[in-house]
Amino acid sequence: MAEQKLSAAPRPIQGVRRAATPSGVTHVRTCLSGQYVVVGNHLAQHRELSLTAIGLATHIFSVPESTPVDIRSLAERFPEGRDRIAFALRELEAHGYLRRVREHTEDGRLVTRTYAHHTPVDAASAAVAEPVRAVERRSGAGRARIRPAREAVGGETPQEGDQAVVEPAVPAGPTARTRPETPVPEAPVSAAPEMPPQEPARSAPLHEKAVALLAGLRRADERLTLSLREVRRLAPAVVDWFERGVGPVALRHTLTADLPVVMKHPAGVLAYRLRELLPPPLPAAPEPPPVTGRAHRPPPFQECDGCERVFRAPEPGRCRDCRHDQVTGDGAANAA
Repeated sequence: MAEQKLSAAPRPIQGVRRAATPSGVTHVRTCLSGQYVVVGNHLAQHRELSLTAIGLATHIFSVPESTPVDIRSLAERFPEGRDRIAFALRELEAHGYLRRVREHTEDGRLVTRTYAHHTPVDAASAAVAEPVRAVERRSGAGRARIRPAREAVGGETPQEGDQAVVEPAVPAGPTARTRPETPVPEAPVSAAPEMPPQEPARSAPLHEKAVALLAGLRRADERLTLSLREVRRLAPAVVDWFERGVGPVALRHTLTADLPVVMKHPAGVLAYRLRELLPPPLPAAPEPPPVTGRAHRPPPFQECDGCERVFRAPEPGRCRDCRHDQVTGDGAANAA
């Protein structure tokens, strides 16, 4: 009877190649006919990228174009929080695998488009190539002529939770050691532009008067021909002069006197004079003297002792002519 062996060799698993080493990973390979993505070893075995960044890049490479890959969408898809996802995106951007730029759509909306580079590129090459791709996408002709080697993933509108992307300068080599720059957070961009605050309504008569004065400056100097937009922009400053008691003649002289010989921007010259030469407001008018209880009365009528002419004087005596003749006669007698 043969000797019984207590530790027999295990049966080999079908489809698994026996490893040459006693430990480590053993690959169980399966031939895939579809639904797979090709990832280079320069990414899968990157020495400086974190495991989260490598996995996130693999996910972005596997999704079709126009798939949202912003921070909010990725946080809803994976259990990692927004901070880890944002840090992983910054890592991919720093090493040339990802780039996010702001572009205008055909209807005028501002969107953030994410460019996923399956082969890392430096920031200069991506900045030159991506505007060309944006122009071709806007015209609609680039899709039939040229298809770049890289794929553009995502055309999502920036949301409140998204974080802006920094564009660091990265060397062309995939294994070059780079130091990611600190990202600068940027305020969310809304679809509709905010309107500037409107100024309070000025006095309509003064505004029309200011517009007429500015439009008529070209009569004094043809170089002061202003456009309608410039007239509307300078009119509030002219109204300030009118409200401070300056008349149209004085203001026209201030604006047209001693103009420079070479004047490329007449509206700028007028705006400077209106701003820098603005006079202070007029002081308050002095109060009239107080009115006393007794009314002022003129002197009474008196009859001249010399010519019997009636004149006003506080006391009787001679009139002004008689006093003059008396002084003249006394002077002649003294001289004789």
